[in-house]
Parts: sequence; structure tokens; C-alpha cells
Amino acid sequence: MKTQHLKYATTEVPRYTSYPTAAQFGDLSTQTYRDWLGALKRDEPISLYVHVPFCHEMCWYCGCHTTIVSGYDRVGTYFKTLMREVELLGEAIGHKPRVSHLHFGGGTPTILSPEHFGKFVAQIAEHFEFLSDADLAVEMDPRTLSAEMVGALADAGINRASLGVQDFSPHVQANIHRIQPFYIVDRSVKWLRAAGIKAINFDLMYGLPYQKLSDVERTVTRALSLEPDRIAMFGYAHVPWFKKHMRVIKEESLPDTLERYAEAQLAADLMREHGYEEIGFDHYAKPDDAMSIAARDGSLKRNFQGYTVDEADTMLGLGASSIGQMQNGYVQNAPNLKEWREIVESGQLTVRRGLLINDDDRFRRAAIEKVMTDLALDMEGHCKEYGQPVNALDDALDKLKGLEKDGLIELDGRKVKVIEPQGRRFLRSIAASFDQYWIPSKSKHSKAV
Repeated sequence: MKTQHLKYATTEVPRYTSYPTAAQFGDLSTQTYRDWLGALKRDEPISLYVHVPFCHEMCWYCGCHTTIVSGYDRVGTYFKTLMREVELLGEAIGHKPRVSHLHFGGGTPTILSPEHFGKFVAQIAEHFEFLSDADLAVEMDPRTLSAEMVGALADAGINRASLGVQDFSPHVQANIHRIQPFYIVDRSVKWLRAAGIKAINFDLMYGLPYQKLSDVERTVTRALSLEPDRIAMFGYAHVPWFKKHMRVIKEESLPDTLERYAEAQLAADLMREHGYEEIGFDHYAKPDDAMSIAARDGSLKRNFQGYTVDEADTMLGLGASSIGQMQNGYVQNAPNLKEWREIVESGQLTVRRGLLINDDDRFRRAAIEKVMTDLALDMEGHCKEYGQPVNALDDALDKLKGLEKDGLIELDGRKVKVIEPQGRRFLRSIAASFDQYWIPSKSKHSKAV
């Protein structure tokens, strides 16, 4: 990494899975959400996100909203509440929407019993209509995955599996409290493919405690030997003030900024050498995968699940803390499990926070998404498309000129093009040029690399 790029690598900047980001969320009334749901068009495809906030043990790197459970009682109660929440959501919409994407996240969604998982997907199908080519995806922990659960997933119509891998080096696993030998992941992949769940995603990480370049090389090489369709390579975000369990990880055990950058770049180089195409700044996919095709033809999108081929403008959340995206803004369910359950049991929708967006937010959101997905933006063309003056984004030019001087982008008038490979690592910093809310000195986001 060049010296002039160090300042970007150490800057805390949003990941832009939404714009405005969740940092701008405030109180939002249930009635507002009901009004938005009631306005959904019958022929409009939507996405569903289901949050299952439970795990059997805490991984120390985890930044997710989850709770540790030893038995099944709390999970079973959560399942019953989810079943009711689906009914309430369907009633509020007033018709049976078509679903193009369903994503189970966590926590560990496969902590649900095989029976309960099947019943819950059937419940969704009672109130929503799955499109014939719908992408039905589940995040899973290979350590607790069983052949019986894989069978239930296949029976429920799940066609994509996302496996948490992180790192295959034993000493790194020990220092993140996630012992997961290679054979466990290999076994899970074989079970899934044998059951007909062919689309496989892996999540890997760099910047972990005591992780070295040799660990990244070993992990990526072993992961590639299993031939996943997609790989996400996330940078560990050390935020012990926000996630208290991260205090177990000592600052001195973490790679410094230059080491983190080298790890991210090494992973990118290895995956390209094996024929994977680089998507945005942290995703990789086989050339014939829908995500690679979308990146090439300009249809790639970005939402709360990261890079996606999901073109639906509406994503509805189910479960405690779930975030949804709609034409008029963003919504978030009550994060506290007890409060969420009591609201559902009272027959109400559980949204408690969110944000009403305006035309400028939509205009800038689309510009940021273009930068994050296409690595380029014709500012004048974008302004014309949205009926804005051709100079409506000129407030970004001062920041963009600094990025150009530092060799991360090319500017041709009002046309922005990201320089590869160095600019790709700093896409978030480039996109931040168009953000009207972000204040670097008061940022509460993860570092750019």
C-alpha cells in the first residue's frame, strides 16, 4: 500500500449497505410502516429477510445481534413468535406478495429444529408467493450443521447455503473461539450438494488476531479447493466498545493496517488466479455465477446483505432487530427479544426505528450504489436521469479531486472511474464523497480496510 493511501485505510467509513446509513435511524411509528406496506403493488416482487438471533456459543470476532443459548426453549418460543409475525405482516400488506429472494441470517438460522424450519418456510408460503426462480438462502454454522437439517433445508426449497468459515488455521480459530477443522466444512459442502443445494457461499475474514499472510493463503487455498460459487472476504472490525465480548481479543494481537491491506490484497490475488471474478471490494464469484454476470452487465445491487443480484426495491424484515428497506425509507424491528415478542403477542407490527428518505437521499443512494457496484459514475448523466441540474453532485468534487491526486480514481470532467486494483480496496472512501451525512471525526463505522 502506498503511503498516501494509509489515511484512507485508517478512516472509519460506512459500508453503504444502505444510504442514509443506520446511524441516521430514529423513531418511526407503526402506522407509518403500515401505510408503506399498504401501498405495496400486487405485481411488485419483494425480498424477505429473517433474523434468527441465537447461537450455541459466542465467536469473539462476531459483530452480529445474537444471544447464546444452551437449550432449545428460547429458540422454540422464538419460532412460535416468528410464525405469528408472518401472519401480522401478511395481514398488514393485504395481499399475497411475490417473493424473489428469501434470506435467513443470524445468529445461526440452522439452530431452528428441522421440523420448525420446515414449518416456518411453509408459513411464509401461506402468506407470500415464491417466484419460480426465487433465491432461498440460509446462513449456517458448519460445526452444528447435521445431515438431518440439510435434508429439511432441501425439502423446504432452500437453494443457496452460506457457510461461515472465517479461517482454517488452528491458532487463529483458537483466538477467535471458533474451532472448525477443514473436514467439518468439507462434510457440510458434500451434504448440501448431495441434497441438491448446489449454490454454495463462503464467508472468510482477514485482520483476525494472530493471523498472518500464510494463514490467509492457507485458508483461501483450502476454501477454493471446495469450489464455492461465491466468497465474501470481510475485514474484522474490532469494536469492543460496541460488542463487549471483543474485549477478549487483545489489540496487540491484531494485524496493523499495512498487514490488513496485504492480507486483503493477497486473498484477492489468489482468487483471481483461480478464475474468480472480483465483485466490489469484498466479494468474489465464479465467472458463470449470477453475481459475476450482474457485475459485468451493470445490474449488480447492494443492500443490507451486501452485494446482491436481488433487484427488488422492497425488503421486509422478520424477527428481532431485522432491518427492512422500502421505497419511502428504512424500518427496523425492536432489537430486544422480550420487547419484540410482547409486541407480536399483542398483535402489533414490531417496527420501532427507521428513517423516511427524501428525493435527494434516493438520488445520492443511487450514485453511491453505482460507485460501489460499477466502479464508475457519470455524474452528469446520473443527474439528468434523476431530473437534477448537471452540477447537483459537484459538492463531491473537492473530495474526488483529492482521491484523484492520490491515485485512486480518474476524473474526466464529471466522470469518475475507479483505478484498479488500488481504488477497489477503497471503494467505501470513494463512495463517501457523495454522502451528505457522514462526518469523519464523529464516525462510528469500521475502518475502510
